Amino acid sequence: MGSPAAKRRLVIYCSLIGCGLAVCGWQVEEHFRFKRNAEAALINRGRDITSTLGVLLRAQRRIYGSIVISKERLESALQDLVRPEELESISVLGASGTTIASAGARVDLTPDMLAAGGPYWRDRSVTIMNLMDLSAGAGEEGSRPRPRIVVADDDRQARALGSFRPTAARRAADATTAPAVDPLAPAGPANPPVAVPAPETQTAGVGRSVFGRPSGMPKEDYEALIQKQGVHSLVLSLSTADMRRKVSADLLLRSLVSLLAMGGAIVSVLAWRNVGKNTELQIRLVKAGEMNAHLKELNLTAAGLAHETRNPLNLIRGLAQMISMQAKEVPKLREHAATIIEEADRVTVQLNEFINYSKPREPHLAPVQFARLVADVARTLVPDLEEKRLELRTPESTLSIAADEQLLRQALFNVLLNATQAVAPGGQIVVRLVPAGDGEATLEIADDGPGVPEADRANIFKPYVTMRPKGVGLGLAIVAQIAAAHQWEVACLANVPRGALFRFSHLTIASSPA
Repeated sequence: MGSPAAKRRLVIYCSLIGCGLAVCGWQVEEHFRFKRNAEAALINRGRDITSTLGVLLRAQRRIYGSIVISKERLESALQDLVRPEELESISVLGASGTTIASAGARVDLTPDMLAAGGPYWRDRSVTIMNLMDLSAGAGEEGSRPRPRIVVADDDRQARALGSFRPTAARRAADATTAPAVDPLAPAGPANPPVAVPAPETQTAGVGRSVFGRPSGMPKEDYEALIQKQGVHSLVLSLSTADMRRKVSADLLLRSLVSLLAMGGAIVSVLAWRNVGKNTELQIRLVKAGEMNAHLKELNLTAAGLAHETRNPLNLIRGLAQMISMQAKEVPKLREHAATIIEEADRVTVQLNEFINYSKPREPHLAPVQFARLVADVARTLVPDLEEKRLELRTPESTLSIAADEQLLRQALFNVLLNATQAVAPGGQIVVRLVPAGDGEATLEIADDGPGVPEADRANIFKPYVTMRPKGVGLGLAIVAQIAAAHQWEVACLANVPRGALFRFSHLTIASSPA
C-alpha cells in the first residue's frame, strides 16, 4: 500500500486523464452525429429535387386524366438539372422497375436495391430510390387522386395518344362526375374533394373517372402502355464529395480538439507531478541547508579543535626532544623519545592538512604569470628533486592566467609534491600550459611514475583517499576544492606511455601578467 500522498497523486492523475478521454469520447460522438446529419441533409436534398420534379411532371399537358410527356423532352429537361458536382444522374422508373428515361451517368439498379428502397451508399455517391410515388391512385386523405403519368417514346406517340376523342356519353359522364375545378389546387370549400368510383366498378363507354384511359383506346392496349411507359418513381444519384469534405473537415477539427484535450491532460499530469517534485525538492533543499549549516558549524568546531590540539603536540614534541638529549646513555629511552617526536610530527602534519582543507575557498582573481609561479614552486621542491635526481621541465610560455595566486600556488605544490613522491629516482615531471581557444587554456602536469589505476582516478580527489601508506589523503582534495572555486575542471588521466596526467581545463587567459 502506498502512502496517502501517493494515493492522492494517483487519483488526481486518473481524474485528469479521464477528463481528456471524456472529451475525446464526446468529440467522437459529435463527429458521428455530424456525419448522420450530413447524410440526412443530402437525402433531404434528394427529396426536395424529387418533389420539384413531381410537381413539374404533374403540371404537364393532360389528355383525359393522364399526363403524357415526350421522352425526348423529359430527358432534355432532366439533363438540365444534372450537375456532376451535386446531382450525378436522374432515372425515371416504371411500375416494373425498368428505366423509362434517364439523364447523367448510368446507374445500374439491381433487384435487391429496388426491393430494399431507400438510400444506397457508395464510395463517392448515394442512390436515392422511392422518395416519391408518382403512380396513379389515391393521394393524401382529403385530396384528389393522382393522375397517371405516361412517357411517350417520341412526339408522334404523344400526338397519337392525344388523337383519341371521347363519345357524347363519356363527355356527359365526365361533366357529371368531374366538376370544373383545378385538379392541382388544394381541397377546400371552393374546391371540394370529388368521390371517385373504383376502376373495377366503372363500365366501358359510360361515365369513367377523370383519370381513366382515353375513350376509344382498348383497355388491353392502355394497360400495356401504363405497364411499360407509366411513371412510377424517380431514382437520383447524388455526389457525396461535398458531404465527405465537410465530414473530413469536421473529423480533422474534432481530432485536433481531442489531441489538445489529451495533450492538456498529459501536460496537467506532468505539471502536477513537477509541482509535487518541486515541493519535495524544496523540502530537501531546506533540510540540506540546515544540514549544511550544521556541518559548517561542526567544521569550524573541528578546525578550532585541531588548531588548539597543535599547541599540546608542540609541547609534547619539545619534551620528547629534551628527554632524547638528556638520555644519551640510555638508548632505549632515546628510541622512545624519537618515536614520540615522529608521531607528533605526523599528527601535526595531519592537523595542518585538515585545517587547510576546512578553510573556505574564496578566490580573488588577478593576472598571474604562470611560468614565474611554477619556477617559485619548483625552488621549494629542490631538495626532493635533487634527492631523487628528478628532472622538472617547466613551461617557457609567457601566458598569464586569471587566478588567485596563493590558491594556485598551493594547488601546484600539492600536485608536484605527489609527483615527486610517486616517481622513481631518475624520473621526469613535465608542466605544460596550452592555449585551448576562446580565451581559455589547459594546464597539464605529467610524470612517468607508476600512474593511477583507472578504477581509482575518480576517487583520489575525495578526502582521506591516498595511494601512499603514510599519506593523509587531503592534498588532492584541496586541489579539487581550489579548482572548483575557480570554476575549473580537474581530472586524473593516464600518461603516454606511462605515468599519471593531471589536467586542469577552462583556465581563463588574462590580458597582462601580474
